[in-house]
Amino acid sequence: MSDNDLTLAAMAEELAKSADYRVLRRLLPRTTFVSSGNQNTKTAVLLDVETTGLDQRNDEVIELGMVKFDYLPDGRIVRIKDVFSSFNEPTGTIPIEVTALTGITDEMVSGQRIEETAVSSFADDAVIVIAHNASFDRKFSERYWPIFQQKAWGCSATQVDWRKHGFEGSRLGYLLNGAGYFHQAHRAVDDCHALLEILAFELPTTGSPALAILLEQARKKTIRVWAERTPFELKDALKRRGYRWSDGSDGRPRSWYVDSDESKLDEEIAFLQTDIYLRDVEPRLQILTAFDRFSVRA
Repeated sequence: MSDNDLTLAAMAEELAKSADYRVLRRLLPRTTFVSSGNQNTKTAVLLDVETTGLDQRNDEVIELGMVKFDYLPDGRIVRIKDVFSSFNEPTGTIPIEVTALTGITDEMVSGQRIEETAVSSFADDAVIVIAHNASFDRKFSERYWPIFQQKAWGCSATQVDWRKHGFEGSRLGYLLNGAGYFHQAHRAVDDCHALLEILAFELPTTGSPALAILLEQARKKTIRVWAERTPFELKDALKRRGYRWSDGSDGRPRSWYVDSDESKLDEEIAFLQTDIYLRDVEPRLQILTAFDRFSVRA
């Protein structure tokens, strides 16, 4: 480290002591976090895909990044085991707006393929796959690499109530800034390293790493409640309640639906009976676990 670096580091430390300043440091990926202390560990994979668009049936993956790591039963991260990064050439040109967002050009992906055997070998020993928008990443991943259909999945964007723990929102950039860092966003493996740092962050509200909360939520069953044949004029009430619309084009019911914790199912059904249908109903229910949650199969 040069004298200039030492001076800048000292200045940052002084600024950080003042309540009038916030210091953001460039995220430098690290490989070790805490000692395992001879405890048994489990392995997880962080995954991020960059794509030509948002249509999970027609758009294509152009980059896959994964970071594999070991963690302890209490959710503390021990070490990075391996890193995977690869481009994939789509059948058409990369849209200009995607290149502007990610920096990935047609020249960078030309002739590149992501080998299924390499992906399967990398992810095989993971007990869970985590993405920061699992409902997006899982659908693309399952389409390309069948191993991800067999894995449990967690979503770091939705399965941690970040605002409850003092963050401004759930976007990765917000979370990283809240932890005191910034990084090069929208490149797959860089986003994985950033997410790992966030999951290792000890939440001031609990004293536990964010990963512990995510894993606890991922293990729980959730119940998908389908509010079929509801009056059109009540759509705003359903949206306020958190219901989302399924247009039926993917084989699911053409209906509003919401995912509810098991403990809140009776409350959800009571809402439908008293505020929507105005009568006793038994809505269609679907049990979801980490093995099918966020999947197109759900």
